[in-house]
Amino acid sequence: MDSTNPASAVPQLSVIIPARNEEANLERCLRSLVMQKGVSFEILVIDDGSTDRTHAIAESFTRVRQCPFVALNPFLVDVRLLDAPQPLPAGWTGKTNALVAAEAVARGEWLLYTDADTEHLDGSLATALAEAEHDQADMLSYSPEQLLTGVRQRLVMPLIFGELAVRYSPRRVSDPALPDAAANGQYLFVRAASHQRVGGFASVATELLEDVALARRYKQMGYNIRFRLGRGLVRTRMYNSWEELCNGWTKNLALLFPDARRLARKRNAEFCRLMLLPVLSTLGSALLSARVATRMGTTGHWIVAGVILLWLLTLSNFVVFYARVARAHLPYWPSLLSIFGLPWFAALLRHSAKAHEEGSVHWRGRAYSTDGAARSLTASNGK
Repeated sequence: MDSTNPASAVPQLSVIIPARNEEANLERCLRSLVMQKGVSFEILVIDDGSTDRTHAIAESFTRVRQCPFVALNPFLVDVRLLDAPQPLPAGWTGKTNALVAAEAVARGEWLLYTDADTEHLDGSLATALAEAEHDQADMLSYSPEQLLTGVRQRLVMPLIFGELAVRYSPRRVSDPALPDAAANGQYLFVRAASHQRVGGFASVATELLEDVALARRYKQMGYNIRFRLGRGLVRTRMYNSWEELCNGWTKNLALLFPDARRLARKRNAEFCRLMLLPVLSTLGSALLSARVATRMGTTGHWIVAGVILLWLLTLSNFVVFYARVARAHLPYWPSLLSIFGLPWFAALLRHSAKAHEEGSVHWRGRAYSTDGAARSLTASNGK
């Protein structure tokens, strides 16, 4: 389809947004989308059994073409609201159930799966399409720029995303010669024909980490995937509270890091080193100063060597730490101060490992089995 003809009734791109109790985020997401230009597109919002104002907010945008301001954008073809089928099919997660329902009615040659907590900056849809076509990608995934709120988020999120950048290197993921595969479900841009051939989200409907599972499926079947930071194109505030953050990462960390307990021990040990080495180095420097004030002697030379070694160890440990955290591309001060978040990160890793070992995790008011497949259990509350 010719993207220069935005008035066409058939969109080139379908934007799919699953939403379950997203009244705090959905309006901001939709406002950022309806004025996108450069590619004809439709928006599909799938309400996944929300009990708050999510449905009403989405419904108000189905009439957005009546707004004179938005009506000036000929690239927006339609905004539609769907209800995800209930109850969930046996073994399926709520999100994949909603996504599969949207796939059945999406009309675009390209599909963008994006979460309700994302904000799409001007021109991002056209940029993603041009990049995917230029790279001949069947899947293009952006890791959104993270907007952090609260002290604990600022201390923990750089650690998590730095660790993810090491474990799931965008360079390796984007290399077709390597088996590494990953994607971020907050922004997953796929070619509709390829997506259908791999089986769509129905093929990973029982996976708690459906985005990474789908990326692996794409790569195993020989499709071209690209993964990179989406700075300047899309941003997100993933969690609005510490409780949300804990629940979200409890669900995901043990899946992203199968060695979660070992990693927790490593990060606790790193925290101890980063706290202890500067103290020992400072004490050694003070002892050296005292020796210099009297006389050095043979012992003094050993003290000099020991102090130099301590400071080198201190410096090297801080460099290694910051080099890893900086890969998250978050602001300097949160990245540097995230040293003090290491015990919290380790605790989240242990908590996630324990929840998965015990066989159940909770997310968005639903409990999911972790016995090798994400089998939906029962809704624990209305949220």
